[in-house]
Amino acid sequence: MKTLKILFALITATLLMSGCVYKFVVPEDVIDPGDPDTPEISFSQEIVPIFTNNDKCTECHNGGQAPDLTADNAYNSLNSSRYINKSTPEESLIYTYPHPDTDTHKRRKYTAGEAAKVLTWITQGAKNN
Repeated sequence: MKTLKILFALITATLLMSGCVYKFVVPEDVIDPGDPDTPEISFSQEIVPIFTNNDKCTECHNGGQAPDLTADNAYNSLNSSRYINKSTPEESLIYTYPHPDTDTHKRRKYTAGEAAKVLTWITQGAKNN
């Protein structure tokens, strides 16, 4: 009987311990847009995925609502209108409107890291690279 109680206690402990799941939060890497040593941001490799991954922006901005942020049209759509301000990048609508600290965009917003990438890309000249 004592062996049965020990065995039951071990099985119960094993089941309780195996049910624990640990999720570690990895801090987001946020670049400094003002750092002159920041590597050049690629529009096609780093900015377009911000718009298109998980339909973050393209859920709405897919051609039916300006700007069109689909992969093929994003650069021309952003540069043919008022969304990029190269003289004062911090005032660019593509940066300020979905910024995480703003109340202007109610749907999806950038993360701090995404906002820093967009600002860095504009600061670096908003190239189609």
